Amino acid sequence: MFTAGPDNGAPEVAWGDRFIYHDPEGDLPADRKFPFATIVVTDYPGFDTASDLDRDGVFRVNVAVGREVFAELFGHPPAAHGEHHTEYDYAALDRIVPHPVYATQGWASVLNPGEETAERTRSLLAGAHARAAARSRRRAG
Repeated sequence: MFTAGPDNGAPEVAWGDRFIYHDPEGDLPADRKFPFATIVVTDYPGFDTASDLDRDGVFRVNVAVGREVFAELFGHPPAAHGEHHTEYDYAALDRIVPHPVYATQGWASVLNPGEETAERTRSLLAGAHARAAARSRRRAG
């Protein structure tokens, strides 16, 4: 896991955000690391504000669920999300919704997972980790 902060050159808007990678050897170059999950704690002005993360205590867990799981969760494929974008309240707490920006890449999100979503969020994270691990094994040959 990588936590963005002033000590590692991350842009200030991202400080406190966490990026979760599968890199068991710890040797992937930065340009080859792609997170399978992130935890975001603030809005990115002009880019990602639909979740209203600047509220006290609000954070968003984002998970690369993939096309198949995305379609199971939301009833449409990621590529069709633009047609469904207005159907979701991206600022609602404890609800699994498509990621407000990266839905078309097969990402889901949940603000402050709680009683309604904690178990499913853990399951989605486990699935995303398994897919990331499988990609790592394929790369390693």
